[in-house]
Amino acid sequence: MDTTTSKPATWTLRTAEPADVEAIAELRARVLRPDLERLGRFDEHRVRQRLRDSFSVQYTSIIEVDGAFAGCVTLRPAEQSWWLEHFYLDPDLQGRGLGTAVLRTLLARADAEAAPVRLNVLQGSAAQRLYERHGFIVESQDPIDVYLVREPA
Repeated sequence: MDTTTSKPATWTLRTAEPADVEAIAELRARVLRPDLERLGRFDEHRVRQRLRDSFSVQYTSIIEVDGAFAGCVTLRPAEQSWWLEHFYLDPDLQGRGLGTAVLRTLLARADAEAAPVRLNVLQGSAAQRLYERHGFIVESQDPIDVYLVREPA
């Protein structure tokens, strides 16, 4: 059986705990490394420390698949909108619909409040296509980042 195209059996979101920060920092380094290296910006320490410095347990959810750590996402309030950040999935679970399912859940929350959602991705990141499929449009960009926004449905 080809497991690369099968969907995870079950997934849940749980509230993050302070002890989750190191697992998230490691996942961030793993997920962002290819794009950061392509942009000439990968630094072993900095990629983890930036997560530690901005970690918000209050707004972060842990994504679990079949009860195991599979990723994380932060959705925090920001000036009459929501800011979506630190959305990382284990690379072994990407491409199976999990990111889409989690994103739809978060966007439904924002839509219920009639609030836009903003985020940024690295230039050339495949994640940009996921967001654009869900109604995000480019708001601005610089040589490193692309800033996207999605108005409420």
